[in-house]
Amino acid sequence: MYEIGLIGCGNMGAAIAQAVAETVDAGQILLSNRTEEKAKALAKKLGADYGSNEEVAENCRYIFLGVKPGQMEEVLSPLKDILEKRDDFILVTMAAGLSIAEMKRMAGKNCPVIRIMPNTPVSIGKGMILCCASEEVSETDETEFRRFMDACGCVDTLPEELMDAGCALSGCGPAYVYMFIEAMADGGVSCGLPREKALVYACQTLIGAASLVMTSGQHPEALKDQVCSPGGSTIAGVNALEEDGFRGDVMDGVKAAYDRTIQMNNSSKEE
Repeated sequence: MYEIGLIGCGNMGAAIAQAVAETVDAGQILLSNRTEEKAKALAKKLGADYGSNEEVAENCRYIFLGVKPGQMEEVLSPLKDILEKRDDFILVTMAAGLSIAEMKRMAGKNCPVIRIMPNTPVSIGKGMILCCASEEVSETDETEFRRFMDACGCVDTLPEELMDAGCALSGCGPAYVYMFIEAMADGGVSCGLPREKALVYACQTLIGAASLVMTSGQHPEALKDQVCSPGGSTIAGVNALEEDGFRGDVMDGVKAAYDRTIQMNNSSKEE
């Protein structure tokens, strides 16, 4: 019996496999993918094993499904007979918009399900992983799950009805941050800085500022005020951003991502 099985070795699936391999013996990980060579290559890199979807379904305790929402039913349908005979596994889905109830229906039984919403920085162990579990998942199993997921970054439990909202922030958020970093660096270049230095300065400033928010316990507004001297250059920059609707634009971006997620969820249910 393997501790971890992963069906789907795409970008997110592979990132999670690499992070989990730091807390779980790689020999306890079994990988599968539609393109076998991809699973084989990742397994070789990690020191893990690779096999078929059926082997993962039959032999793994935690079965991670790195499968797109539209492909989930197709992947799970051939595995129903295998899963029906087992009562010692937990499905872990990272498919946006698919509820725990829908996962149980596709699996063909009232099985334990953990639903996660990770973001791309899990690939370096700095991700944000939103998590909710069905009532069939015991407290012991959830604690164990969180232990090996800690290698992926910060794991936080969220009620399932808030998962889509959380994903609009942390799941989509890296794209917003990359745009901000690029804009900060471009601003530095426009002031005469070499691009490579401007990019480093922007990245490190973001890392430092975010870390200070997390560790100081102070509200971001208070920390902002500490940087803004009366009549100084920082408040002039803040004023320019406010005049251009910076905060409103960011809020609108998160809300637009959330609205689009709900729209796609409703469309899939109608189909």
